[in-house]
Amino acid sequence: MTTPTYTMPMDTPVGRLVLESDGDVLIGIWLPTSGMHAGSDGRDAPPVLKDTATQLEEYFARERTAFDVPMDLDGTTFQKEVWAELSRIPYGETISYGDLARRVGRPRGPRAVGQANGKNPIAIIVPCHRVVASNGIGGYGGGLPMKRALLAVEGLTA
Repeated sequence: MTTPTYTMPMDTPVGRLVLESDGDVLIGIWLPTSGMHAGSDGRDAPPVLKDTATQLEEYFARERTAFDVPMDLDGTTFQKEVWAELSRIPYGETISYGDLARRVGRPRGPRAVGQANGKNPIAIIVPCHRVVASNGIGGYGGGLPMKRALLAVEGLTA
């Protein structure tokens, strides 16, 4: 039996996001490039989605540097380790894929952590945009203009 999910669209300075919940916790933030469309206009969205939207609005207004949203990230054990480490990268700072690999105990695995980073289901709140290549900005599932815009919100240039 599948658990029903709820979606809510949110217009932001980086495009339309789709927030997804199981009714109790946030389970996804779909970037504009994903092609995901919300099933409703969000008026009847669960409180967790409305709270997430408020916190994201505060983030984009530069009034919030940390999030307090109940989440459930679905992935492998390794992916969850990478995502937990992403959550430890402070607002306004970046690290390299190599640094991230070392932090999760895989010093020879920057590509593996890059792939796990790319599978992050809760972008922005789990700040995968704060990971950059050692020789430049690196990639981003939402596209490089979006990654640059998110870093700019935090006062960084790339």
